[in-house]
Amino acid sequence: MEKAIKTMNILGDAKIPFLFIIDFEMKQPIIYKMEDIPENLLFDINGINNYKSENTFNKHLPFYFTKKPVAFDNYQQAFNKVIDHLNYGNTYLLNLTLPTSIETDLSLQSIFYRSKARYKLCYKDEFVVFSPEIFVQIQENLITSYPMKGTIDANIPNAADIILGDEKETAEHYTIVDLIRNDLSMVAKNVKVEKFRYIEHLITSDKHLLQLSSKISGELPSDYTKHIGDIIFRLLPAGSISGAPKKKTIEIIHEVEPYNRGYYTGIMGYFDGKNLDSGVMIRFIEKTPQGLIYKSGGGITTMSDVNKEYQELIDKVYVPIT
Repeated sequence: MEKAIKTMNILGDAKIPFLFIIDFEMKQPIIYKMEDIPENLLFDINGINNYKSENTFNKHLPFYFTKKPVAFDNYQQAFNKVIDHLNYGNTYLLNLTLPTSIETDLSLQSIFYRSKARYKLCYKDEFVVFSPEIFVQIQENLITSYPMKGTIDANIPNAADIILGDEKETAEHYTIVDLIRNDLSMVAKNVKVEKFRYIEHLITSDKHLLQLSSKISGELPSDYTKHIGDIIFRLLPAGSISGAPKKKTIEIIHEVEPYNRGYYTGIMGYFDGKNLDSGVMIRFIEKTPQGLIYKSGGGITTMSDVNKEYQELIDKVYVPIT
């Protein structure tokens, strides 16, 4: 981590563009100057990418995508452990995630090319990411974050009114907005919530989802590029995929989740020499010796219903291909 911070600071100070990929535990960060990015690493960050052609992938070909979620009893066991910690006051919001086995005739590379998402990454045929969630963006010394909390099937009658009026989802969103506001205050001044709980639409291969986001911003020092590594790592891991209070909640995550997140729920981003754009690595498929797994989850509070949370985990297992 220290080496990565130093490298990012040096490149930032020299205004040299670079790509960064940081895992959840910040133990295996990857930093590439643009000319050093290997051919078997593909990325697309809000339209900035390193590939020239998609002609080998017909976006209209049919495909199959099936999911085999973890058994409800296994999910409930992890969920109950989280509830115990919540009742003891060890955490008041925890993002619980679990792996789902999937089968598809799509390669990781074809998923990368055919998916529609703000942040896409295909890393050496090891994993693919197609994330809708912004981590932070920096433009003209203004740092902005857009935490996403709250998901519902858009086909449910009055879905928007239901999600906006849900007491649990509202409390969860307040918690995350407060956490991100505090996080940004560690690196910026004049931090404020500019937009609170607005709806975003996500089109997937099998359904239409609504997700709630907020916009929080602050002002960085004029020489922020000299400290870009320090700024990014100070904010990690992302609050929306860990919980609050962050340090203790991460300890509990390691206790209750029966697998290694790896790069899932880490971040990816691009610095163009002046501005920065980065996303949270959710919507994540990984190739393992046992086959493909899709990592997903959601925020748990004392008001959570285990059946609804289990369904949300399943709903988030999709590819954004229409």
